[in-house]
Amino acid sequence: MKEYIRASLETHLFFGRIMKEHSLFLLAGFPAKEEELIRRADRFREEFEAGLRRTVELADGIVSRSVLSSGEIVTEFTQKAECQTEDLTGIPIDVKITEAEKRLRAGSCNMVTRELVLHVRRLNRQMLQSLNGLISFKEEVLKEMTTCRLYTTNYPLLIEHILREAKLYRQIIVELENKGRISIPDLRNTEIFWNQIMMEHAQFIRGLLDPTECGLIETADGFAEDYCRLLEEAKEQERRAANAALSAKTLQTTKKYRQFKAAGTEGITGCDIRSIILPLLADHVLREANHYVRILEYTQKSIRPAMP
Repeated sequence: MKEYIRASLETHLFFGRIMKEHSLFLLAGFPAKEEELIRRADRFREEFEAGLRRTVELADGIVSRSVLSSGEIVTEFTQKAECQTEDLTGIPIDVKITEAEKRLRAGSCNMVTRELVLHVRRLNRQMLQSLNGLISFKEEVLKEMTTCRLYTTNYPLLIEHILREAKLYRQIIVELENKGRISIPDLRNTEIFWNQIMMEHAQFIRGLLDPTECGLIETADGFAEDYCRLLEEAKEQERRAANAALSAKTLQTTKKYRQFKAAGTEGITGCDIRSIILPLLADHVLREANHYVRILEYTQKSIRPAMP
């Protein structure tokens, strides 16, 4: 059960925080008249915050060093971005969770007890229940927006974007509960999924920057075009060797993109960039880039022997 426990907790450390923040972004984007939607979004924020808090309690000494050092759980900007976002929106954020995450220690999960397995299984089921509710909520919000019955400061594409991420999270939890492990992901489909996510990040960044930030807008446009091309190439590739070469190019692009996001997060938290980007949103997309870099680095190691 070692793999089941570690994979479950690592998944929740990354995606549980992502879902908590999705709920916050939805909440922050609703106008004051949407009292019921605000209440529901806030409830999901609280549920995922509680789930993340419980995950951190269980994860110490169990999760891998590669995950803890990747920057996908927290970055150097996360806590500051949370404090600023709470001040700007009035939405409470428990920064003690971030402090606890910084103290997490890696381990090999040598002591697998029945009690630990039961705790993790209960956590998986609780997170899955919250996730099913959040997915339905996002679908409802998207329907209301696209039929002109709801105004929000979030783009319809952003709602579709966060829906895809939530469904991937659900797919992983269901697989863990059914098989006790996560299957080795198909490289091509993984890159198609995350390249689209990265492309849309660039499109959102471009659209949320102040029109005077011409250089940053141009750079964001460039990354959107890069990932659009990578998406098309990934859809056309079938042979493993070709995928390996494309994966190497994708990794190189994503590392450059990560640098751009890190500089942007530093600029936004330092009030040096004119935009309507919440500080926590900037840190959020940086963590997702860090997550993707780790996936690509892992797949590069696993497929290298098969390359000519």
